[in-house]
Amino acid sequence: MPTSSYFTILSNSCLVLLFQAFFISIAASSDRHTPENHIRTRAGAPFKVALFADLHFGENAWTDWGPKQDVNSIKVMSSVLDTETPGDFIYLFFYLFLKATYLTDFVVYLGDVVTANNIPIANASLYWDQAISPTRSRGIPWASVFGNHDDAPFEWPMEWFAASGIPQLVCPVLNSGEECSFRGTSRLELMKNEMDNNVLSLSKSGPQDLWPGISNYVLQVLSKEKPHTPLVYLYFLDSGGGTYPEVISTAQADWFKRISEEINPDSTYKNGVPELIFWHIPSKAYKKVAPKFRIHKPCVGSINKEKVAAQEAEMGIMKILVKRPSVKAVFVGHNHGLDWCCPYGQLWLCFARHTGYGGYGNWARGSRILEINERPFSISSWIRMEDGSVHSEVILS
Repeated sequence: MPTSSYFTILSNSCLVLLFQAFFISIAASSDRHTPENHIRTRAGAPFKVALFADLHFGENAWTDWGPKQDVNSIKVMSSVLDTETPGDFIYLFFYLFLKATYLTDFVVYLGDVVTANNIPIANASLYWDQAISPTRSRGIPWASVFGNHDDAPFEWPMEWFAASGIPQLVCPVLNSGEECSFRGTSRLELMKNEMDNNVLSLSKSGPQDLWPGISNYVLQVLSKEKPHTPLVYLYFLDSGGGTYPEVISTAQADWFKRISEEINPDSTYKNGVPELIFWHIPSKAYKKVAPKFRIHKPCVGSINKEKVAAQEAEMGIMKILVKRPSVKAVFVGHNHGLDWCCPYGQLWLCFARHTGYGGYGNWARGSRILEINERPFSISSWIRMEDGSVHSEVILS
C-alpha cells in the first residue's frame, strides 16, 4: 500500500497552498477527466477510487447541529482526498508541477448523499451540491448512486410545533411566481441537476424502462497505455428506498445480465475484463456472510457493530453475479456500523466506511479506498480514516 508521509509534509507547506488553485485548473482539463462513459488511468500509476458513503447532508437542517455536521463531513472528504497520494517523492513532485495537485483518480458517492426527509426546502440539490464540492473543487471526476434517504418524503419536525406553534416555513419570496412546496426533490431531479451543472460528473440517469430506479449505468476504466482497452468495468445500480421499495428489481438484474454479456462477453477469470459493482443497500447475501461477533478471517474489517439491514427482497441480481467470474466485488453503504469485506463464493461483499457526520452512530469517519494496478493486475482496498490512519487492507482480485 502506498504511504503518504511525503505528501503530508508537502500538504502542510506554503508551496502547495500557493500553487493549489493553479493546478486544480490543470486537473480539470486533463484527458482523464473527460465527461464520457469512461475514465482513463495515468500511465505507470495505479487507478485509485475513494468511496464516500452516507454523507447525509441537510440532516436536521433547521437546527444548529445539522449545518455543523455538514461542515465536518466536508472536512472528512477533504482529508481523505488530500492524503491518498503516492508516497514516492520524486514522482509526486513531478506530478504536482506538471499534471495535477490531487492523485485520487475517481470518487464514488455511494448513496444517502442527503437526508431529504429532513430538508425543509423543495430543492435538495442545494445540499447535494455541497456534498460533491470537495471532489469538484479538486478537479476529480465522480459518479453517484442513490440511497434510501436521497429522495425520501419530507417529514415535518415536531420541534416546529412547539413554543409558538408556528412552523418555520422556508418559502420563496411572495409574488415571486414560485410555489412553496415540501414535496422533496425526486431522484430524477437530483440526477438531472448533477449532470447538467457538473462537467466532471459521470453519473447517468439510466434506461427509462428501469425507472423509478435512476442510477443504473456502467463506466469503463481505460488503460492509458492501451487507449481502447478496458482495464475494469464499474457498474452502478439503484437499490431503491425512499419513494419506492428497497430492492434491485428483476428488470435491473436482467439489464445487468444483458449489458455485461454484451460489453464483456468473455467473463472467465482468465480472459474477461474484471468488474466491480456499486449500490447502496446490501443484498440479503450480506446477511449470509456477516461475521457473528468479532471480524475473523477470511473477512477483513474493523467494526461489526450492527446487523445487516438488507434489501426487502432478492430479485435475482446475486445469482447473476456469482455466475460471473469477472465480478470481483460488490460495494455498499447503508449500515454505518459495518466496514468489513467478506468472500461470497468467488467474489467479495464489502461495506464502505461511514463518511458523513450526518446519520446515526458515533463511529469514527473515513472512506474505503480501491486501488487498481495494471501490471501486474490487482485490485486492493483499505480504509482511510479522517485522521489519516489506515487499516483493513484486503486483496480483492
